[in-house]
Amino acid sequence: MLAKAYWCLGIGFDEVKRSAENSALVVGAFDENGLQVGYARAISDKARFAYVLDVYVDEAWRGRGIATAMLRRLLDHPSMADVYQWVLITRDAHELYRKLGFVVTARPLDWMEIRKPKPLFPRKLSPMP
Repeated sequence: MLAKAYWCLGIGFDEVKRSAENSALVVGAFDENGLQVGYARAISDKARFAYVLDVYVDEAWRGRGIATAMLRRLLDHPSMADVYQWVLITRDAHELYRKLGFVVTARPLDWMEIRKPKPLFPRKLSPMP
């Protein structure tokens, strides 16, 4: 499903699996037959900070409140109760996130990033020395 999202075109199963396994919380939405129609996750220390990403709803299921329900599940989950700074990046869903309380960051000049080329997956991980 995520392979269709503009932010992760070409993503493979191994990358999705490893990303989910290393997330603080993963939420899925399923239809009455058990078919997955939505996905969202958060990376967090579960104390102060959480980053919401990979929020995706299958095109046929959009407009039914599924993304809002998944986001509420992330924001209201008991394991995330102490988190007081939630962030995300969006190109086209500002209104969805505004309805949940997100605003454009007050400190855009403070945020920095390192952006490397995407590695090929699956990649063999070496043990730390």
